[in-house]
Amino acid sequence: MANQDSRMTTSEPPPAPQRATLLRVLLDLDAAVSLHIYTFFHPIIPFPLLKSLEFSGDGRLFFPIILSLLLTRTTSNLLLLNLLLGSFLDLLLIGLLKHLIQRPRPVYNKNMFLSFAVDHWSFPSGHSSRVSFIATLFYFYADPVRQVLVALSKFDAEAVFVKYFVVVVGLWAAITSVSRVLLGRHFVLDVVIGACLGVAEGTFVVRVFNYEKLSSLFI
Repeated sequence: MANQDSRMTTSEPPPAPQRATLLRVLLDLDAAVSLHIYTFFHPIIPFPLLKSLEFSGDGRLFFPIILSLLLTRTTSNLLLLNLLLGSFLDLLLIGLLKHLIQRPRPVYNKNMFLSFAVDHWSFPSGHSSRVSFIATLFYFYADPVRQVLVALSKFDAEAVFVKYFVVVVGLWAAITSVSRVLLGRHFVLDVVIGACLGVAEGTFVVRVFNYEKLSSLFI
């Protein structure tokens, strides 16, 4: 009887079945949907088109353009300075999040040039945040942007190119973000969160972190 009691007290309960966390389920679903989208569209959409969109939203192109325009002083310095401030903010925030979360990129991501060590990681999409930030800032500065276009071109204020330029920029941002999944660089969730961050950054720059307010602190 004693031996039976001893066995009863020392026996361990059977291990509980492992339950997938909600986050794991979400990530697995995200990976499956992303792979399905990539597999379906990859043979259809030309690779050079996707690469062109990738290049158009690359920070290695964006920063030199802003600095060149600032040096030439042919456009609105206020808009360019806020673009520059927001771009540095985006670079720091995306780099920090990638470093902290460290989600691997899709296994089918091929031939990608890595500018920084954190580019090994997928979440969130830096391209999506960058182009969404640009589109958001252009939306808030729509009138100054149109004035610059009129000053730099032969178009008048009612020309279609001028009137809908901000809309075109928004469409470019959306298509470029989607192309990150089609190119196999990112998962859908990376792109969605990246785009949301870009919109939030644009709003933050316009409302709080802009050249006008920062310069007033030192005057």
